[in-house]
Amino acid sequence: MSQEFVIKSTALEDKINQLLPSQGGAQAGVDLSASSMIVPIIDLTESAEGSTLRQDLQTAVDSATTKTLINNATNTVLLTTTGFFRVRIVNSNKSGVSQASVNLFDGTTSTDIWQTNPDSSCLDIVQQDFVVYLRAGDSLRGTAQANSFLNVFTRQIADVSGNLTNPLGFV
Repeated sequence: MSQEFVIKSTALEDKINQLLPSQGGAQAGVDLSASSMIVPIIDLTESAEGSTLRQDLQTAVDSATTKTLINNATNTVLLTTTGFFRVRIVNSNKSGVSQASVNLFDGTTSTDIWQTNPDSSCLDIVQQDFVVYLRAGDSLRGTAQANSFLNVFTRQIADVSGNLTNPLGFV
């Protein structure tokens, strides 16, 4: 048999009022309560977001992932499609001062979002994994000097409205 408890916590009541204003938590006579009864909780978040996958699995690399190798080239266009993209970079610099970068370009202004810090005394291998958002008219571009090899892997993980894109072939 379960027992009922009244909870008196201003912090919890304030949080309930903030998260659930329509529940009338600020009205007189409304108290928080707890029960010793076990109640199962079913999390439908992934399904409500349009996917049956957890977020970490939804961003998996698949056969639709594109790879671009940049060497001795400036502002090579990597992406122009709108939406959210997982971007993984593997950059290797041979001996000598060399630099690589990735930038967002809106048609007028270029903004570096990743860049190597070259050291002329050693071979340098750098890996980075991040998510970018491209609006209409935006592009993701990469630059690598002669002694730098920039491998860029990209996969769309959500459209421009935030609707998740499952890995290719996932049903």
